[in-house]
Formats: sequence, C-alpha cells, structure tokens
Amino acid sequence: MDLDAYAAAHGHEWTELDRLARRQRLTGPEADELIRLYQSGAAELSALQTATGPSVVADRLSLTLSRARLRFTGAGRDLAAQVPGFFVVQLPAALYRVRWLSLAVLLATVVVATVFAVWAASTPSVLASFGTPEFRRQFATEDFVDYYSESAPSSFTGQVWTNNAFIAAQCVAFGITGVWVPYAIIGNAINIGVSAGIMADQGRLDYFFLYILPHGQLELYSIFVAGAAGLMIAWSWIAPGARTRGQALAEDGRALITIAVGLMLSLLVSGVIEGFVTRQPWPWAIKIGIGTVALAGFLAYQWVLGGRAHRAGQTGDLDEFEAGARELVAG
Repeated sequence: MDLDAYAAAHGHEWTELDRLARRQRLTGPEADELIRLYQSGAAELSALQTATGPSVVADRLSLTLSRARLRFTGAGRDLAAQVPGFFVVQLPAALYRVRWLSLAVLLATVVVATVFAVWAASTPSVLASFGTPEFRRQFATEDFVDYYSESAPSSFTGQVWTNNAFIAAQCVAFGITGVWVPYAIIGNAINIGVSAGIMADQGRLDYFFLYILPHGQLELYSIFVAGAAGLMIAWSWIAPGARTRGQALAEDGRALITIAVGLMLSLLVSGVIEGFVTRQPWPWAIKIGIGTVALAGFLAYQWVLGGRAHRAGQTGDLDEFEAGARELVAG
C-alpha cells in the first residue's frame, strides 16, 4: 500500500471527521455524518495497520477516531466537574419539591409547641413533672443562658452541628418508615414548648426567644426540611401513583436523599451562628438579624434557584441533573 496516496485519497474525510468530533454541538445531519465517517475511518485504520503497521498517519487517525467515539459514547464523569451542577441544579431542585411540605411541618411544630407551652405555663401539675421549683428556677435563670457559653466556640459549634446533622439525616433516611418523622418532629416540638413554658413561668420568656432566634431560625427550618423529605419518601411508596412502589421509592429516594447533603451545610452555618454569634454581647437586633439573613438566603436558594431548576424539568434526580445543568448554564 502506498501510504501517501492512501492518505491523500481519504484525508478530506478524516479532516471532516476531526472537525465534527471537535464541535460542541451537532445538528441531526452532522451527527449522522459523524457516525458514517467514524465507521469508514475505523475500517480504513484497520487497513492501514494491517498493510503498513505503526505509522504517523495511523496514529493521527486513531486519535481522531477516539475523539469521535467519545461524542456518542460519552466520557466518564469528572466528580469535581459535577460539584457546581449539584449545588446549582440538583440540590435546589430537590429542596423545591418539599417546599410546601416544609411549611406544613413548620406549622405543625408551631402549633404543638404553642399548645404545650401554654399548657405547661398554666398548669402547676405539669410543671411539677419537670422537676422541683428550684430546678426550674435554675434552668430559667442560669442553665438556659449558660448553655451557649459554657464551651469554647469551635467545640460548641462542632457539637451542635454533628447533633443536628445526625437528626436531619435520620429524618431523611428513616422517613420510609412513615412513623419516624412524626415521632421526631412532635418530640422536638414538645421539648421546645415545655422549655418555653418553664421560661414563661419564671418570667423570662423574652430570654427564650432572644437566645433561640439568632441560630434557631435556620437550624429549625433545616430540620423541618429534613422532616418534609422523609415524609415525601414515605409517601412515594404509600401512594406511588402510576409507578410501581419500587420505582417510586427508587426515584424519589434517589432525588430526596441529596437534601441530607445540603442540610449538612445549612446546619453547619446555624452551628457557627450558635457557637460564635449567640454568645456575643452585641445588640440583639444584630444577632437576630444575622440569623434572619441566613434563613432568607436558604429560602431564596430553595424557592428561587430551586424554582428555576424545577422549571427546567429537574426533580433532583442524579440521573437527569447533568443535562439540566448544561441547559441552565447555557440559558
């Protein structure tokens, strides 16, 4: 075989194959042409290697074929490249799906906590079940406030973060049971209500809200979101609709489990506020304002960015988020 003559006869096809393989977007006819040229190029490379063995021409054609093959087989996922898409598309889309249920969990918590707070504050027998008068006085006047400053800021932040993150992860992971989330949310609401009732009985209800609000806005809402995700996972197999229960559980569980990852970060932020801000001798307006800004940022991420991802057709499912990420970035 005359190598130069063979390359001259097919060189224009190889050049066109390389051009199409390098293009970022292909039309339908161009994609068809890419496949046709790839098939003919593969046959020509085989003929070259059989007739002449290793050569520069064969090596260049092999590289072009490899580049073309990646266009219709796809490249392996680069995990680092997936991180921006995860936070811009997949996570907010998953959070958006549970937006209304998150508010429902919030409302249920407020109602239960308020009922128990009023009941405890107005019923001496109920208060008596939570300790002696001296115990309740110390809790309201010393322990409740000292809790936020008795440890170093960094260690206290780590402690509350890991504890809250564990609770959130349990709500999402065990949500499939259908009973874990109601148990955890109602238990949390009762604890909040009883604490508020004891503080009110001691005339220090204002301290309850002042020390809870800086970090508690984001912290509690993150727990509500975790509870909402767990409830939705449970509902996916209780009422799967047109899907099979296995399919519904797999699809919704795969999408909503990503919420647990996002809540690790929001709870870290609330932990930092609880560890470093709540204890500060700053005006309460500043400390509560920091907590409000943190919550507002989370809500914007869930409702605004999540709504944008939702309108692009995303549900939070990992299998579909790559295409949606490209669409959102391009748009």
